[in-house]
Amino acid sequence: MDHSRASQRNEPHSLGEMLDLFKQAEDDESTDQVSLGDVLDEVGRRSFAPLLLAPGIITLLPVIGDIPGVPTLMALMVLLVATQLLFRAQRFWLPRFLLNRSVSKRKLDKAVSWSRRPARFLDSFLKPRLVLLTHGSGIVAVALACIVIALAMPPMEVVPFSANGAGLALTLFGLSLMTHDGLLAAVGFALTLATLVFVYLGIA
Repeated sequence: MDHSRASQRNEPHSLGEMLDLFKQAEDDESTDQVSLGDVLDEVGRRSFAPLLLAPGIITLLPVIGDIPGVPTLMALMVLLVATQLLFRAQRFWLPRFLLNRSVSKRKLDKAVSWSRRPARFLDSFLKPRLVLLTHGSGIVAVALACIVIALAMPPMEVVPFSANGAGLALTLFGLSLMTHDGLLAAVGFALTLATLVFVYLGIA
C-alpha cells in the first residue's frame, strides 16, 4: 500500500467518510487481512480527531469490537495518541506490534456494512456548535477524558457492554473535533462518566 496516499487526501469530515476509508484499506489484494496500519495509512497520522475516531469505531463495530483483546489494544492506541497530543506532537507515533494487528476482510466488510445506516443517521445531526469545546483547552479536556477512558478499558473486557460505551464516547469525541460539534463532546463527557460508573459497579 502507498503510505503517502493519506497525506495527499483531506481528512474525513463525517462518520460515513471514515467508514469509506476503512473500506479503502482493503486495497491490497495479496492478503485477506486488513491491519490497523493499513487503516491508519488511509486515515493519516497527523490529526488527532481521525486517530481518535478510528479506535472508537473499531471498538463499536459488531464482530470486530467483540474480539477478546481488541478493546485493550484500542485503549493502548488512544492512550499513546492522547498523551502525544498533550505534548504537542506534530505526527503521532504508534508501535509496530500495534500497527500489525489485523482482522479478516470478511469481518471488516460485514461490520462496515452494518454500520452504514447508523452512520448516516448520526451524520445528519452534525454541525458546528458549542465550538469552545472543540478548540484550545477543549481539545486538552477531550484528550484527558480519552486517557481516562483508555486506562479504564482493560477492565471493561470483563464487564459486558461497557467497552461499547467507551467506544461510543471515543467516537463522539473524534466526531466532535472533526466537525467542531461541541454538543457531541458534551455528550461524550457525560457518557464517559456514566461508563466509568457502570464499570465500577460491575467490578465492585
